[in-house]
Amino acid sequence: MSKLLHVQVLRALAALSVAMLHAQFDAGVVAQRTTGGFRPSEMFPWAAGVDVFFVISGFIMVHASGRLFGTRGGRRIFLAHRVARVVPLYWAVTTLYVAVALAVPALINRGELTPGYVLASYLFIPIEGPDGHVLPLYGLGWTLNYEMFFYGLFALALGLRRSLAVSAVTVALLVLVAAGRVVPLPQPLAFWTDPILLEFAFGMALALAREHGVRLGRATALALAAVALALLAIDLGRADAPLWLPRVLAYGVPAALLVAAAALRPGGETRTGPLTRLAVAVGDASYALYLLHPFVIRAGREAMLAGGFAGAVGPWGFVAFALVLASAAALVVHRVFERPLTAWTRRRLEGAGASLSDRGAIDYADVGAGSPAPPDTDTRASP
Repeated sequence: MSKLLHVQVLRALAALSVAMLHAQFDAGVVAQRTTGGFRPSEMFPWAAGVDVFFVISGFIMVHASGRLFGTRGGRRIFLAHRVARVVPLYWAVTTLYVAVALAVPALINRGELTPGYVLASYLFIPIEGPDGHVLPLYGLGWTLNYEMFFYGLFALALGLRRSLAVSAVTVALLVLVAAGRVVPLPQPLAFWTDPILLEFAFGMALALAREHGVRLGRATALALAAVALALLAIDLGRADAPLWLPRVLAYGVPAALLVAAAALRPGGETRTGPLTRLAVAVGDASYALYLLHPFVIRAGREAMLAGGFAGAVGPWGFVAFALVLASAAALVVHRVFERPLTAWTRRRLEGAGASLSDRGAIDYADVGAGSPAPPDTDTRASP
């Protein structure tokens, strides 16, 4: 198999972590309408799934773009793949959100939708919304505002050889973050200088390590994963932590350890069981899972309450039901809508000049997952 199976499994777990966070919010509503008691799990900072995805994104962009570095037309092919992979499903979900906002305004938390704000949301430009928060119309899209900005920087460096390109992008990210800490900047510049951008650099460094032959044995990989999970369980990013750390360290470093444990394993995995194949499939559909899960969870909640089953299964039974339902919906949408639309869009954007070898690059690169709000913002993400 050409895929890095451990990375795909990690993507599935990261997406489910974010869905777990939002499912618990709806489970609280279920509890209020039935049993009345529910305490969300604080075992992990579930929002850290987005940090895992940012590190994976940095890794995948370098790992899967090997044929494009220093080549003529590499930037065009890269951007065509990225736009085709990210834009169609996001625009479809955002349009669905707009339709819901216009049909039932009480279901959203955004206030009046001005044309400029809606357009900026479609174009991945972070601006302040009607509610005062720097979030796109569909709140989960804040992660994509970072992703698209990173893709732009990465594309600029593609004309260089791989190691030099990674160094150039890393320096650019460091300069941007430093500038944002020193000089008060207006939006969208302030958004694009948040330290969370450095998590892409963590992933790029891991890709270079793999390119230079670094591999981890099973015991070492398990040890790194155990350390990462322990750090996340301690949660040094919470406000009352005994040793508070900024998000890029509190969650970004454990995320990098998890990605290292998954991405630096030896390749050649060919024998997989049904559970692994299912996890890989959910990893393939993780972008759809990320974008769709609030809709699915909310619909599942209302259906369960209307059917009278909520009291019988309880809030945690609802959480399990919601995660299974969201995963199943993501698998279906990925298969029947996302993949065909991505392929169609990429063919249109690539044009006749793209070679077959170029088209083999970054086929399974993905983004996805997010927390309910970007760093230092408190708002809601579900529709």
